[in-house]
Amino acid sequence: MRVCVFCGSRPGRGTQYVETARNFGRLLGERGIGLVYGGASVGTMGEIADAALASGGEVHGVIPHQLQSREIGHSGLTELHVVDSMHTRKAKMAELADAFVALPGGIGTLEELFEVWTWSMIGIHAKPLGLLDVKGFFRPLVSFADHLVAEEFLREQARELLIVDDDPVRLLDRLGVLA
Repeated sequence: MRVCVFCGSRPGRGTQYVETARNFGRLLGERGIGLVYGGASVGTMGEIADAALASGGEVHGVIPHQLQSREIGHSGLTELHVVDSMHTRKAKMAELADAFVALPGGIGTLEELFEVWTWSMIGIHAKPLGLLDVKGFFRPLVSFADHLVAEEFLREQARELLIVDDDPVRLLDRLGVLA
């Protein structure tokens, strides 16, 4: 079992996001669940990878050539896939994963989240998708998704594909992620 985690190439404000990334990486490693992520050694991406590795976890990174120097590809992973484009990156990450979890991050994190959510809605995959809602980070996004349903631009069944929880253990359990 592998979980693809979308998160930031920056640490975010304060220490909570870094601590959450470390704790989530540790949790994956301790449960024997592999991590698939963006392949960087910086930001919350680097933190989650380091914590998963330190806990004995398997970590697969996927990074495009053009981000190799900016995001600084992680050299200590179980496997680092260096690919040609962002499109290839997302497809490879989805191929390697059995589930997806988004942690707080920037526009790249959101873009990856929306793509796999869309893929699920149109039947490209049937893998569970969750948000780890650290400090209410995703509350505005969830509210907006609910607004899309109310305005009939998103079906309720599509909204329900997105599982939201602020507890990492409970989120993995709700996603059905077992080692």
